[in-house]
Amino acid sequence: MSSSPRLHDIHAIEQNLYRYARGVDRKDWALVRSAYHPDAYDNHGSYKGDIDGFIESLQARHATIERSIHLISNVVVEFIDDAGALVESYFTAHQRIAAGVAGDTAVDNQSIGRYLDHVTLRHGQWRIQRRDVVFDFYFTGPATDSPRLTADVSRSRRDADDLLCVRRAELGLS
Repeated sequence: MSSSPRLHDIHAIEQNLYRYARGVDRKDWALVRSAYHPDAYDNHGSYKGDIDGFIESLQARHATIERSIHLISNVVVEFIDDAGALVESYFTAHQRIAAGVAGDTAVDNQSIGRYLDHVTLRHGQWRIQRRDVVFDFYFTGPATDSPRLTADVSRSRRDADDLLCVRRAELGLS
């Protein structure tokens, strides 16, 4: 097989990983769900099971998370055959837990690890069939913001008022 179709497949697989991250960070559960095949399995440490249950666990957990950002890097795709691949990708997740959940002060969490995804191609779409999350580091501490995060800078939101959602609507993408 020539490298061009493989490059197209790798790009499609990477874009699917990024859609997952965007979905979690913007609390767009339909976008998260679209990263998986309907019969997929997720082993996320705190949750192990089908995708419906995984989405429910995300919704419950993220109800108290004020800010969330996932960074995905070092994506290595190993093709098993024309319709399957093992994908290892590194992640860093930064999340702010609201005050009152774990005490009187908001808490910042940072987890670093790897997604080990078995992805498969169905109906022209690469999606996650099985995800195993491997954690390497987990840091937590009192939430702090730099004085540079003033009222005149664009701040991240996890709803339709986030600047991404506003721009997508303005440009006819939503």
